[in-house]
This record gives sequence, structure tokens and C-alpha cells, in this order.
Amino acid sequence: MKSQQNIGTFIFQTPFGKIIALKENGVIKARSIRYAYSERFQLPVPVKPSVSEIIFPNKTPVCPQAISPLLERMIGPTHLESFEADESTQYLSITRPDDFIENEKLPVVVWIHGGSHEIGCGDLPTSDPSVWVKEQRIMVVSVSYRLGLFGFLGGDTSRPPNLGLFDIIEALKWIKTYIENFGGDAGNITLFGQSSGGDAIAHLMIADGVEHLFNRVIIQSAPLGLRYHRRKMAASFLRKTEYIKDETDVLKMMGEYKKLVPSVIKYGLKAAMPFGLQYGFPPLCQENEAVERWNKSAGKYDVLIGMNDNETAFYLKTSEVLNTYFSKGFGRKIINKLVQLSTEMIYGKPAALFARNYAHAGGNAYLFRIYSTLNNTIGAAHCIDLPLIFENKEAWRSAELLKNIPWEYIHENGKKLRALWAEFARNGKISDQSEKPEILELRKI
Repeated sequence: MKSQQNIGTFIFQTPFGKIIALKENGVIKARSIRYAYSERFQLPVPVKPSVSEIIFPNKTPVCPQAISPLLERMIGPTHLESFEADESTQYLSITRPDDFIENEKLPVVVWIHGGSHEIGCGDLPTSDPSVWVKEQRIMVVSVSYRLGLFGFLGGDTSRPPNLGLFDIIEALKWIKTYIENFGGDAGNITLFGQSSGGDAIAHLMIADGVEHLFNRVIIQSAPLGLRYHRRKMAASFLRKTEYIKDETDVLKMMGEYKKLVPSVIKYGLKAAMPFGLQYGFPPLCQENEAVERWNKSAGKYDVLIGMNDNETAFYLKTSEVLNTYFSKGFGRKIINKLVQLSTEMIYGKPAALFARNYAHAGGNAYLFRIYSTLNNTIGAAHCIDLPLIFENKEAWRSAELLKNIPWEYIHENGKKLRALWAEFARNGKISDQSEKPEILELRKI
């Protein structure tokens, strides 16, 4: 039971409107502020300032999506009663320290969640930034945007691609315009994303319409190895989903599209992420122009990019089918080798190449890798970085991802990691003298 003396409300008087926030346990949260609206398969339209009070809803708005049994098991159950499905999922939440000093300007970290461009939202208990905000005196803005069929398929005039990316750009415009009214520094904005959120951030660096909207990026576990040659797969998936594009029952849409996902398996490894960004459509360049665009952005953004050492163990070592045949002896060695090879192909080599190219072009780039120093079966798998940054013991309590890992291990390593990432967010640098967690390998390229 939460103590009532730690809970209250706080009012932000801003040019956007009078925003009612929640004051709780050392932080102030302005939750679920709508920054844009959209009709189905249309570009987002920014919300105009309001003379009415802007009050956070009882339930968290979330883009309609199919529940992932793997994520339910590995990270924790989704309490559906806490969420409200909304196709127009353009919301953001702001978390800042309670003990705010007048005229203080806090570094702003914009959280772009992952989930294969298909699932998730900005506001989840497993990505609660409260501990990080209090420890490091930063401000975190968590962004929700359209996903899956609504945000990351498309390919023609009736269903344009990259709508989820346009949503994020609209959120960044809102943040740039209004964040100083909440105590944030509009001149010091860091984009921070994990998995497909990191993929989105890497491509925001080369997107049209983002000039002066952010200063640096932290890209964790971005599957950049899956970014190539996706057009045929996307076009095929688009055709197959044509019959459900006008369906009014979004739950039926979710059920129908899941039946179609196996049809793209023939496109190889990239089919592991059937939804995604599409080159050659606004706001992105052609695929063969991307590397040159990244190199040209080298003077604009500081980059911290990296991954976990056993990313694909999240999928391979938890597969019931694979464990039936490869759980012991030589079979286990085969699985370990598959994890190593696929991790490097999808995450490791692309991240290292990105950092090297960026540094060679004159950019400020750091490359990191997170390891496990425990003898746990799954190792440093995909998403192991999330509880380190977003420390919330209760939310991660049932996560199989952390099975047999003492919480003190997460806390001690996480506190040091949060300090380093906040240091980068403040000034784009990480000192050689800064204390590093034992699980982290970090170097400036």
C-alpha cells in the first residue's frame, strides 16, 4: 500500500495548457499528454494548445496489438485492465524530480520503446524511469506512437509507410516547443531507444524534418542487421493484409494479421521483424543512400551505440521446440553457437560498423557491450539492459529473463550504468575516470 503522504498532484502552467500531474515518491509525472491526432493510415496532426485542464486518463492509451506469449513469460504479464486501446496513439509522459530548483534546466532524455515496431508503449511499469530521474536529476519523456498495421507497414497512397516514425517526429517537435515549461533544457535532448526503438532513432538521424530537434542518441540493441532489402517482404505483407485494412473491430484485425505472419518466413531472417521502416518513402532516403546520410550527420549528433552479448538467447534458448532437441551436451553447444552467430549478424557487427563509420566521418561515437558475469543459462540476452536502466523491482519480479539473478546484482550494475548514460546525456561524453559496472565494456571509437 502506497503511503498517501507521498502522493499528490502538481499543476504545470504551460502555453500548451494547464496540465495536471501526479506527485509521487520523489518524482512528478505528467502522464499521457496527447501531442497529435491521426485518422487511420493518415499523417499525424499536431494538437493545438487548450484552455481546458489537461488531466491524465485512468488507463494508459496503447496502440492495438497482439499479446506476445514470449514477452509475457520473459518480462512479465501485461495487466490489460490498466490499458485502453487507441489507434491514434500519439501520447507522451514526462517524469522529472520532485525537488525541482526554480530556473533549473534538466537534461532531457526521450525514451523510444522497442517491441519489433509491433508491440509495447511508452508507459510500462518495466520502463518506469523514476529511479533514474531521482538519482541523476534528469528528465525523461516517454513517447507512444502507432505500431504494426497502423504505423509500420504501408507502401502505397492509401496506406503510407513510416507513419510511426512521423508520430515520433511530431512528438519531438512538441518536446522542443514545450519542454522548458516543465523544467527541461530544449537545447540538450538525447534520444534513447532499445531494440526497434533504437532502430527508429538511428533512422531519425537521417530523416527529413528533424533539424535541431535533438542533440545526441543512445541506441541499445538495434537490429540494424535486419534493415536491408525489406521492400519485397513489406509489399507482400501489405497485399495480404488488404482485406482487413478497413476493419472496425481492431481486436479482429490483430487476430487476422497474426495468421498472416508465417507467410513471410520465406524472406529469411528479416521475417523475424515483419513490420519496420521503409526506405524510399518519406521521411527516409533510398536504402543505398543511408550510410552516406549517416556520415553526413556526423557533426550533428553524439552517438552511444551497443548491445548485449547474448541478444538472441532471448529467442533461441527459450524456444520449447529447440530445447526439446538441443538442451543437452552437443545440442547445447549448437545452440550457443547459433546465439553467437545470430547476435553478431543482427546486432554486433552492424553496431560496430555504424560506430566506426560515424567516427571515421568525424563524429563523436562510443561503442558498448553488456555482458553477464553470472553463470545463468540465458546470459546477457535481449532486454537485459532494461531493468538495469529502469529499476523497478516489483515490475520485474516475475520476469524469467532475470531468473536466478540476484536483484542486488541488477541494482549495483544498474546504478553505475544509469550514471554513465546520464553523463553522456548531459554533455555527450563519458570520462575514463567514471566508474564502470563490471558487466560493461565501453570505448570511444
